[in-house]
Amino acid sequence: MELDEIMDAAREAAKNAYAPYSEFHVGAAILTESGAVHAGCNVENASYGLAICAERNAAAAMALADPDDREIRLVAVHSPGAAPCFPCGACRQVLREFGCEEVVVEDGNGGLRRLSFERDILPNSFGPEAL
Repeated sequence: MELDEIMDAAREAAKNAYAPYSEFHVGAAILTESGAVHAGCNVENASYGLAICAERNAAAAMALADPDDREIRLVAVHSPGAAPCFPCGACRQVLREFGCEEVVVEDGNGGLRRLSFERDILPNSFGPEAL
């Protein structure tokens, strides 16, 4: 699957974001090792701490879809109001849980930027092997 297709899934998901407070719409699309794509959008709440990010919603959709296909090859993240739009700390930890290998964001100039999860996004992270 092409990177543009995965980013398109993130762009479509961002259109469905529920962001009445921040108006910061975010969509994410996860590509699993088997080639499945799972999208999610951010969902805000009047009690700000209960908001959930697009990346975690996409991870939840992935986990629900197929318990045998939970290895994340990459996640694409899109926000129409911010480029690049990187996963927050909580999302980084959830993505790490499922072995995310790569993050793809828009570079702000019409292109896509690819980053190694382990090297560029969350180096020296805490994971299941540390338990």
